[in-house]
Amino acid sequence: MIRFVILRLLQTIPVIWVIITATFFMIRFVPGGPFTAEKAVTPEILRNLEAHYGMNKPLYRQYLDYTSSLLKGDLGPSFKYPTRSVNEIIADKLPVSVELGLLSLAVALGVGLPLGVLAAVRRNTWIDYICSSVAMVGICVPTFVLGPLLILVFAIHLGWFNASGWYGPIDRVLPSITLGSVYAAYVARLARGGMLEVLSQDYIRTARAKGASEFRVIVKHALRGGLTPVVSFLGPAIAGIVTGSFVIETIFQIPGIGREFINSAFNRDYTLVLGTVVLYAGFIIAMNLVVDVALVWLNPRLTFE
Repeated sequence: MIRFVILRLLQTIPVIWVIITATFFMIRFVPGGPFTAEKAVTPEILRNLEAHYGMNKPLYRQYLDYTSSLLKGDLGPSFKYPTRSVNEIIADKLPVSVELGLLSLAVALGVGLPLGVLAAVRRNTWIDYICSSVAMVGICVPTFVLGPLLILVFAIHLGWFNASGWYGPIDRVLPSITLGSVYAAYVARLARGGMLEVLSQDYIRTARAKGASEFRVIVKHALRGGLTPVVSFLGPAIAGIVTGSFVIETIFQIPGIGREFINSAFNRDYTLVLGTVVLYAGFIIAMNLVVDVALVWLNPRLTFE
C-alpha cells in the first residue's frame, strides 16, 4: 500500500503543474485586470501598482516567480485585500467550507444509505417504491432550486431558520440539507443497486441456510460488498460537494472559501483564484486516493497494483 500511495502522489505532481499552468495563463488572458474594476487611476499610480505586484514583468517571468513562491508555500498577496495574503484568507475561510462539506456529506450518507439498503431489502414493495421515488426527486431538483425553496418555506414563511448567515448551529441546517440532498439521492440509488447484486450471491444464500438472522446477513455479510459502489462514488461526490459549495455559499451568504473564489474571479484577483484552484485540486486528488485505498480494503479481489 505504501508503494501504491507514493506512486500515486508522484503521479499527481504533473497533474497539479498542468492545473496551475493552465489557470495562470487563462486568467491572465481574460479581458480586464485587478485594477480596472475600481475607479479610474492615473497612469502613474497604475504603473506603481503593477510594479508593486510584479505585473510589469514579462508574463513568463511572472509565471516563474509565482511557481517558485508556490514551492515555498507562499500563495502571494491578494490584489483585492492589500493588507492580507492569500494564505491568510484561505486559513480564515477554509474551516467554514470544510464544516459545510462535512455536514453535507453526513446528510448524504445518513439519508442515502438507509434509503438504499431498505429499498434493496424490501425489493418491489411499497417501501422500495417510496425510497426510489424520494431518490429520484433528489436527483431531479438542483441545489440552486432547492435552496431558495427551503428558504422560502422554512425561513420566510415558517420562521424556523435564518435565511442567510453562518452564526449558530441553526444556520447549518438548511445549507447542509440543500447541498447533501442531491448526493443522498445518488447514494441511495447506488446502495440499492449494490445491495441487490450482493443479496443474490451464493454466500448470502449459504448464510441464510445456516440460520443466520436477516439482520446479521445484511450487516455482517452484505453491507461490505454492497456498499462498494457507494465508496467508489465518494470521490466524485466529495468533489461535487466541494465545488457545489460555491452556489450554496452564495445563496445562503456563507463566508466560506467558495464565495471568496467567486468574488476573486469577478475582481480579477489573480493570486486568490490560483490559490483556491490549487487548494481544491489538491483536495480532490487526495480524496480520490483515499477512496482507492478504501476500495481495496472493502473488496479483497482488488489489489494495489
